[in-house]
Amino acid sequence: MDGACSAALLLNWLRDLGLAASLYIPDRQDEGYGPNVPAMQELAAAHDLILCVDCGTLAHEPIAAARGADVLVLDHHLGGETLPPALAVVNPNRQDETGDLAHLCAAAVVFLLLVAANRLLRAAGRREPDLMALLDLVALATVADVAPLVGLNRALVRQGLLVMARRARPGLAALADVARLDAAPSAHHLGFLLGPRINAGGRIGRADLGARLLATADAAEARALAEKLDVLNAERRGIEEAVRAEALAQAEARGLDGPLVWAAGEGWHPGVVGIVAARLKEAANRPAVVIGIGAGEGKGSGRSVAGVDLGGAVARLASEGWLLKGGGHRMAAGLTVEAGRIEGAMARLGELLARQGAGAEAPRVLHLDGLLMPGAASVELIERLEAAGPFGAGAPAPRFAFPALKVAFAARAGESHLRLTLADDSGSRLEAIAFRAFEGPLGPLLESHAGARFHFAGRLEVDSWGGRRRAKLRLEDAAPA
Repeated sequence: MDGACSAALLLNWLRDLGLAASLYIPDRQDEGYGPNVPAMQELAAAHDLILCVDCGTLAHEPIAAARGADVLVLDHHLGGETLPPALAVVNPNRQDETGDLAHLCAAAVVFLLLVAANRLLRAAGRREPDLMALLDLVALATVADVAPLVGLNRALVRQGLLVMARRARPGLAALADVARLDAAPSAHHLGFLLGPRINAGGRIGRADLGARLLATADAAEARALAEKLDVLNAERRGIEEAVRAEALAQAEARGLDGPLVWAAGEGWHPGVVGIVAARLKEAANRPAVVIGIGAGEGKGSGRSVAGVDLGGAVARLASEGWLLKGGGHRMAAGLTVEAGRIEGAMARLGELLARQGAGAEAPRVLHLDGLLMPGAASVELIERLEAAGPFGAGAPAPRFAFPALKVAFAARAGESHLRLTLADDSGSRLEAIAFRAFEGPLGPLLESHAGARFHFAGRLEVDSWGGRRRAKLRLEDAAPA
């Protein structure tokens, strides 16, 4: 997602100046992540400038192979002790960087580069592209890459959502339509409706579909790409569910109480291991790594919890020789490891994470911001709360408790979700949805409620289904009253 938005930013900016650029995204399965030697050699033979976005900081050999072309790296992943032989490495997470922008995603780094480029155009008396119109792409990448919505990120997302609401970008307008988004976009929509569909191209389809969708100025092409991505996203969910079930069973057998939760399986699709790692992290409240094995190698992806730097630990693991390659940032990382060394590498990674306090967390706490009854959950209240947004990583939306309510209605939605109607003694009702409720004990508990009362906790949102706007609870947890 971050790479697709970064590429689209550059393609749109260059097109506004009357310049064309080639788009090259490595195939996840055949080439892996980031620059590789054959691709860089081929690109350098046909181009005088190569811009590596959301990658390249650790790609010493591939960048050295790009003889005859200047290489510019625009990235945010953790840097090593030395930099690759590029013309420049623009990265707030270089080891020699002392600024306070380490939380930026790659698209935000690209955007700041374009701000500087526009300044030079202005000084030269040349026309400069409209950067404000590109903020929808920066917002999408920031939210989908789970960057904390603080400081500059917060300003970028807030303004980007306003730009996106104008529906001026054909690709995002078409994607919103296939996702049946019929309201002004919020950070939640970016992370859970739009982002997964764009990611689906790189995960199980053609790697360049998402970037092409975001960069196109043709409405017909945008509709075709959006529909293709929607189909791929549905396929991705089926593949993900199969891998998730196997990975969770394996991780539970190994134990969920250590500093690291991990699973590895032959033939697991590399395009979904990151999503499954996020599911394991949520289930265990521990850093998690999931590895797909094929041709004697394991390609894995990891997700971390607050306060634990997974990317740094994976980079350390690579420097110690446990991995063929690996890196990332604090909350996410990728790695490649020989199949026969997976057990040892994961044991060592667990040791490194334990030193940071992983596995020593207190029992999970659900922080509540207020107590409400169903009659107080109004559209007006939600709109006033949203005016204080955007909400997301590092700036969570308010979570409310609703005490001692009855379940007036409960029914499955799809394989794992649960739809509910909650009621109090005054007759007030509140619609609710519990996503992935049947992946744990919450779904069975509420489905077989037998008239019991429960305390409920979750976040409020406006449901515009059918043209009628009403308050809805996105249920996160419940307990018998």
